[in-house]
Amino acid sequence: MSNQEVVILSVGGVRFVTRASTLQQFPESRLARMLNSDDPEFKLVNGEFFVDRDGTLFRYIMDFLRTLQVSLPTDFSDYQRLQREAEFYGLYPLADLLSQEHLLKPRPEILEVRFSLQEMQAFFRIFGSCSTTVETLAEQITVFTGQQSGHSWNSPFPSQKPLVPLPLERPSHHDMVFQCGTDYSAGDQFVARYVSIKPDNRKLINGTNVLGLLLDTLLKDGFRLISTRTVSSEDKVECYSFERMQRPAGPAVTVNPTPGSSGVAQARRNQVQKGK
Repeated sequence: MSNQEVVILSVGGVRFVTRASTLQQFPESRLARMLNSDDPEFKLVNGEFFVDRDGTLFRYIMDFLRTLQVSLPTDFSDYQRLQREAEFYGLYPLADLLSQEHLLKPRPEILEVRFSLQEMQAFFRIFGSCSTTVETLAEQITVFTGQQSGHSWNSPFPSQKPLVPLPLERPSHHDMVFQCGTDYSAGDQFVARYVSIKPDNRKLINGTNVLGLLLDTLLKDGFRLISTRTVSSEDKVECYSFERMQRPAGPAVTVNPTPGSSGVAQARRNQVQKGK
């Protein structure tokens, strides 16, 4: 059979359409040998290969063959069942990887927001266990500054004067610091700082409003609020802790389809390289 030929499989009543070359990624597997030999488990009916196995799990088998990666949903838990399916199809590198659940299971990601109100200003500090998440959030947050006269500092609308964006303070790759509100300048002038958080286009000066928008942004991004506490009652510092489950960076673990190579060894090498 030509490796460009289209193959149709019906697995447990679920229909899959792919190329022969995809099924031949691992030449020693039963899926590869199915195309050139008779196998009682793979019956050719009206031009379709019928397999009496779990069609829901087979989609992960197909995804693995197409991408040579193990990429599973965050809430996936059927590792043993999927491992048995991989063994049935003769995909032993995949089965070996699935037996190493610690390589694939999601890990908790923690993010902490500290908020403090002092007179007419609000101070924020965000710390995250994942630097990539903090970097992404930093790209969403913009602080603008400008001067206003004393009689208009508490207006809900920004000053008519042009606002200048300020860089966020980044003490490290894992945190950021910013503030909003007003502070005295010369005479009756105030320095006002507004905060905007994408995709919301508003420029907010009120610290409580900024906090509400920030927490809502995190919740929409998949985080779950797990605790709130007062860190310092004297300084009025409130702490909001969030958590979400994240799978290892990148669409999981790559294995080498070359006959005779060790999928687990290759997977471990890739995981080490990603962790550097």
